Amino acid sequence: MSFRLEMLQVARLAPKLLGESAGLIEGFLRSRLSPTGGFLDRDDKPDLYYTVFGLEGLQALSVDAAKLPDVKPWLTGFGDGDGLDFVHLCCLARCWANAGLEGFPTTSRESLAGRIEAFRCADGGYHQAPGRTKGSAYGCLLAWGAYQDLGGLPPEPWRLAECMGGLRTKDGAWSNEPGIPVGSTTATAAMVALHRHLEMPPPPEAVDWLVKQCLPQGGFLALPAAPLPDLLSTAVALHALDAVQADFSRLKEPCLDFVDSLWDATGGFHGNWTDDMLDCEYTYYGLLALGHLSL
Repeated sequence: MSFRLEMLQVARLAPKLLGESAGLIEGFLRSRLSPTGGFLDRDDKPDLYYTVFGLEGLQALSVDAAKLPDVKPWLTGFGDGDGLDFVHLCCLARCWANAGLEGFPTTSRESLAGRIEAFRCADGGYHQAPGRTKGSAYGCLLAWGAYQDLGGLPPEPWRLAECMGGLRTKDGAWSNEPGIPVGSTTATAAMVALHRHLEMPPPPEAVDWLVKQCLPQGGFLALPAAPLPDLLSTAVALHALDAVQADFSRLKEPCLDFVDSLWDATGGFHGNWTDDMLDCEYTYYGLLALGHLSL
């Protein structure tokens, strides 16, 4: 099962905890849909990245397929991704997977995969910036997911393991970029999940490190020295821990309190306690976190 479908499967459990509030979330997500067909970013411009989360958020709420927004005409305007950066190339693949890959011509899929492959690094990984020799955790995860969304796997997929090894940190975790001495929660969560997809057991110390990033009052820190927890780190950490069947039962109640503290009655979730805006991305991560906490 692809990363996209794994997360969606769990996020679909969130309505069990949300109850009537699920309708508020649907209303908020639909309010972020542009008349042109894509979902709006934080500057109120339609964007592929936010469209990923808008579409998957509605699917997580089990919105009837016939009532989902038809974004195919808008996606068609991007063709095979010519002119897009790496992140938006991967988002184009994921949007098509959500909208229905049968609407995306095979030749365009192959061309899009080729554009993503151009970001392959000498160490076997991928980096979101062009011309790099060493990959990043973020780049590896996005590329792997994009190839899955296009119906395949990266060429020589085992080469990602070399890149992953180069991102290990002395504290037992992973950093997003090589040479950083301290691990990050999002990078470690990505690498733990990618290990499972490569059928490689993740190092136990990395799983232990992830668990330790959760504060006693709930919520995961992005970095050990971060001043406050955030919703993205919390959602992806829970997802990674669940993927390797780690026991995080003692974290559930405090994390539920943390996620609830980020809820906005207008139907969305804030990214952290200092974030005043609502968007599709963090709202989806709220659904993902709640899905794991409902189990």
